[in-house]
Amino acid sequence: MMNIKIQEEGNIQKIKCCWVLENNIKLLSEYLKKHVKDIKFGLCHGTRRGKEQEWFKKYLNIKDLKIVGTEISKTATQFTDTIQWDFNDVKEEWINNADFIYSNSWDHSYKPIECLDSWMSCVKKSGVCLIEWTPSYIPVCALDPFGATQEEYEEIITKKYEIKDRIEGHGHKEMCIYFVISHKS
Repeated sequence: MMNIKIQEEGNIQKIKCCWVLENNIKLLSEYLKKHVKDIKFGLCHGTRRGKEQEWFKKYLNIKDLKIVGTEISKTATQFTDTIQWDFNDVKEEWINNADFIYSNSWDHSYKPIECLDSWMSCVKKSGVCLIEWTPSYIPVCALDPFGATQEEYEEIITKKYEIKDRIEGHGHKEMCIYFVISHKS
């Protein structure tokens, strides 16, 4: 329970900040359009202000596309297409229903392996999970309890899942890598 309180307080303190960059969502949307067929539903975890949902809708440009963002803080309801939800947990209606999941917040998970399993339980066999990694994800603190190198991310992911691609993006101060994760064939 303490971690949830820390995450809520961190969200409120950083409510005006946006770590995701629109150009990266545009890049990921182009990837999704080429590699995931018939996109109807996406999840974006740990979205704070909901920019991810807004930009995926803009760049995927798919009629009737539903994208739900999750945010642990009570501030979630202030933003379009965002619900208050602990992304370590799964809603029954999400299981095997997401064409894609996106997050740049895996480092906020207090149970990263279980969290990834939860996310992947929601991804359709034909879908993908897009997880961001940057070098700034290595140090651990109360707000970012999961720190790991790029190699450690890969090791955790490939124990159960497949890394289909790695997409390079640009962060605010450094490069970032997006791991495109799928179920093993």
